[in-house]
Amino acid sequence: MFRISDVTMKQEAEGFSLSFKEKIELAKLLDRLGVNVIELEGIKKLRTDSLRIKSIASIVNDSVIAVPVELNDAGITDVWNALQYAKKPRLQVCAPVSSVQMEYLYHKKPEAMLKTVQQAVKNCSSLCETEFVANDATRSEPTFLYQIIAAAIASGATVITVSDSAGVMLPAEFAEFVRNLYANVPQLQQVQLAVSCSDNLTMADACTISAISEGVAEVKAAAYPIGTASVANIARILNEKKDVFGKESNIRITQLSRIVEQIAWLCQSGKNTPRPADMFAESSQDLYLTAQDDVASVVRAAESMGYDLSEEDSVKVYEAFRAIAEKKDKVSVKELDAIIASAAMQVPPTFKLDTYLITSGNTISSTAHLKLTKGDTILEGACIGSGPIDAAFMGIEQITGCHYELDDFQIQSITEGREAMGQTMVKLRHEGKVYAGRGISTDIVGASIRAYLSALNKIVYEEDEQ
Repeated sequence: MFRISDVTMKQEAEGFSLSFKEKIELAKLLDRLGVNVIELEGIKKLRTDSLRIKSIASIVNDSVIAVPVELNDAGITDVWNALQYAKKPRLQVCAPVSSVQMEYLYHKKPEAMLKTVQQAVKNCSSLCETEFVANDATRSEPTFLYQIIAAAIASGATVITVSDSAGVMLPAEFAEFVRNLYANVPQLQQVQLAVSCSDNLTMADACTISAISEGVAEVKAAAYPIGTASVANIARILNEKKDVFGKESNIRITQLSRIVEQIAWLCQSGKNTPRPADMFAESSQDLYLTAQDDVASVVRAAESMGYDLSEEDSVKVYEAFRAIAEKKDKVSVKELDAIIASAAMQVPPTFKLDTYLITSGNTISSTAHLKLTKGDTILEGACIGSGPIDAAFMGIEQITGCHYELDDFQIQSITEGREAMGQTMVKLRHEGKVYAGRGISTDIVGASIRAYLSALNKIVYEEDEQ
């Protein structure tokens, strides 16, 4: 089976960005599509990025999760501590192999880079499957390229990737480049050779197919392509010409168009187009818990949703979960969300709601005038928003001076009739971690304000404790 490695989440700097929650959803879609490998960004901010890797690793079932490491012991350890939760982990040792990039990016001569790669691959391969990625390989000195690939294989790498980072080769040239690799590095017959092609000349798909015709076992591509080969194009070509190549991919062709459309919507900046009708229909059903699940299962489920529960909160959430699970067959994602919001991290409120006045109508802009208290101090502010709740949330931000990503906002009725009680849940994200607050009132705006303040107070409390 031919392998396709998706690099969509490594392309964010190329023109789009995804929130923590969107990355989780993208990983689920890629896993469902059937890509063999999902490549993630490495660790820059330890706490935030470790949580991201750990969360994605815990929810992906079939795909390998590949993450690049820094070329030192600490960098390898940091990534492995998060990646070890994956069912199929892969560590990536990425290094430039052209003289210009070695000296410019790492200030190393070829001999020093060779030793660094050997040690990094050796350390990684003692933990799990390891891939050596030779960046800018098409502009390297051939003799050194062959030497460093052979050294990486001898050190334990089982996947070797060569990158045409500059995108300067035509398909025939790239095919010859691959042939020369096999001819000059006989050890490549023992491992998987992979290729990565830049689309600078709009030749990434063609160069990738030419490499497949020369026998490579894996290619880098993207479901939402920016500057690289396209997963959809490569999969369709392989499916149409499997008798020619003698290979076929693991991509679910019957679901390809639908899932690629969903991924395209997810990656679009601004999300101005309507969401596909069945977007996340399956993923929303992915998580159900029952009374038979233990505390570890509940904590893993919470982590996959972006929560980072303390030991004390884990116990509180599990006890609240058990009380509900014993009365019904299944506990859904939304129910677990509500449990966490009400049970986890109940803290002394830094900011309290004093009064609020909302003006709204079809001929005027919505305005929120709020008074909050912080200790003995009264804080006051007013804001205009696109609706009463938006105005209220912006007012809180203005008064407190705190702005955090609004990860989710939910409203539901918990009683019936004209005097029905409404429940709101607000989820704020800070440094990759989700903080949830809940509010209950017959006034849905008041409930929303209280929910927002509850989540905000949890962030403020935790920051003050550090």
